[in-house]
Amino acid sequence: MNSTHPHPTAALVVRAAEAETVSDPSSTMTLLADSDTTGGLVTTYRSRFTKGAVGAPAHFHTRASELFHVLDGALEVLLGEEITTLTAGDFLLVPPHTTHAFRAAPGHDADVLCTFTPGMGRFDYFRLLNRVLRGEASPQEIKDSSERFDNHYVDSPAWRAALESRS
Repeated sequence: MNSTHPHPTAALVVRAAEAETVSDPSSTMTLLADSDTTGGLVTTYRSRFTKGAVGAPAHFHTRASELFHVLDGALEVLLGEEITTLTAGDFLLVPPHTTHAFRAAPGHDADVLCTFTPGMGRFDYFRLLNRVLRGEASPQEIKDSSERFDNHYVDSPAWRAALESRS
């Protein structure tokens, strides 16, 4: 937990044009505020996915809730073993220990604001994912980082079936 971080003493403004981005051919993440800049309160980023792009495989977190606010498009989400679609304006809170996965719904782009609370040092995780996609790091590094980044991957037959049937 980020209890060693003091609460911020001033408001935090992050200009979109100055924020770091991490991208691959199917998505762009704008890294807005990580736990080290918010005194551990939140981690927030914006993800833009192209049509049907996969955001994350089935996983859960043990120390934080993850919030999704769909700004535009549609996001297909696994919650436990149920699959639902969120559309522009919808909000989702995923509590700790809840298996979830997400992607842009088939035939749709998705623009999503994501927040972890309390904040988690997630930006290094996103940078690692990007290095793996570019072939500069091994997928084993992702597996080895599950405790550090509180990202625990699990198998979900429901999510596998959704990906296979709706691709």
